[in-house]
Amino acid sequence: MPKVTVKPHEELCPEGLVFEANSGTSICDALLSVHLHIEHACEKSCACTTCHVHIREGIESLDEATDLEEDFLDKAWGVDPDSRLSCQAIVEDEDLVIEIPRYTINMVSENH
Repeated sequence: MPKVTVKPHEELCPEGLVFEANSGTSICDALLSVHLHIEHACEKSCACTTCHVHIREGIESLDEATDLEEDFLDKAWGVDPDSRLSCQAIVEDEDLVIEIPRYTINMVSENH
C-alpha cells in the first residue's frame, strides 16, 4: 500500500498526517477515509475546485488530468504545475506527498 503524507494544514491537520491508502481510490476518498475532511462541494463529480490539492511528490505516478479537470483547475485558487483535483487523482502504487491549499474559491463551507 502506498503511503500518503499530508503536509500540515492550519485547520484540517495542524500536525500533518501520514497514512496508507488503497491503490485505485481517489485521493479525496483516501483523505476522507482517515477523517481528514477536505471540501468536496460537488460530491466528487469534477464540477468544482474545492478539493484542489498540490501533489508535492509522486505526481508522476498519477494518470494525467483530463481536459475537464484542467478546465476546473484553471479556476482554482493558488494553482501550480503540481495541482490536481483530489476527486479525480487516483492513488496508484507510489507514495505521495500532498499539500492542501489554505483557501478554496468555495464561498460556503458545507461540512461534509
